[in-house]
Amino acid sequence: MIGKISKGAGFRGCINYVLGKPDAKLLTAEGVLTDSIQTITDCFQAQRMMKPHLYQPVGHISLSYAPEDAPRMTDEMLVSLAKEYMQKMGIKDTQYIIARHNDQRHPHVHIVFNRVNNNGRTINDKNDCYRNVKACKELKEKYGLYFGKDKDRVRTHRLKGNDKTKYEIYHAVKNSLSKSNSWKQFISELFRQGIMTEFKYRGRSNVIQGLSFTKDDITFKASDIDRSFSYLKLDRQLGETDNQYQQGIGMASNNGQSAIQHENAYNSSSHIAENLVGALGGLFNPAPNYADENAEAAFQRKLKKKKKRRISW
Repeated sequence: MIGKISKGAGFRGCINYVLGKPDAKLLTAEGVLTDSIQTITDCFQAQRMMKPHLYQPVGHISLSYAPEDAPRMTDEMLVSLAKEYMQKMGIKDTQYIIARHNDQRHPHVHIVFNRVNNNGRTINDKNDCYRNVKACKELKEKYGLYFGKDKDRVRTHRLKGNDKTKYEIYHAVKNSLSKSNSWKQFISELFRQGIMTEFKYRGRSNVIQGLSFTKDDITFKASDIDRSFSYLKLDRQLGETDNQYQQGIGMASNNGQSAIQHENAYNSSSHIAENLVGALGGLFNPAPNYADENAEAAFQRKLKKKKKRRISW
């Protein structure tokens, strides 16, 4: 079960898409006249005028299920799941329609709802992407729906925005792992594909407790890309230990634009940053940290002033 959420400014285009396909089937509706696409649109539009300045009053969610679940996905089951999903997402006391499409091998429905509820208030969309993932997981566990074993089946060409970038990173990490037998090689492979790797440390120590990947200025925790990409699991797979890190695995940056990106990607304040200088043969040189030097100089100047005052006094 996968939920995809979008918002829009106009009901007409969304409802035409959801109900206009030859295979579309309206399963249920609430708060609207269902005589035609036009009457449904008019009902949605009339209610949204209770909050005319809301820029995106259209809520649109597609709920897709694995082909393995298809035998169970009757119209009644799809409606029941959609309603329970909406309750978990806080979509209630508002107009909505639920329609089924049969143009794909996997069963799926489309929900169109009015973000202006029956009382003229806006339905909250804060953190809806995270709540969507949680709601889908809970429903899959409750009803024993199919859990995909990996992400290779996802059709990335149909994804957009952050979802597209996330799956591009997933495939790049998987590809780089197949070619790498060390962290140095793994990081370099990702860098060649435009992906930066950043390690997270415990407090101010040199103990690594996680990592993240960045592409096109979009950053994801490694474990959010895939649980098998957590730092500990990658470290075991790459056959590295903390001691091996200290012997030459890390990161740094050189001059120029690519160096700036590299430095930003691998925070050079750590032992990993320092030791990649040796690992990469001095190709990258971390920028010196002048903060401590400036603080020491300021302290010495202040000390001299105090001495002068004592002498003159």
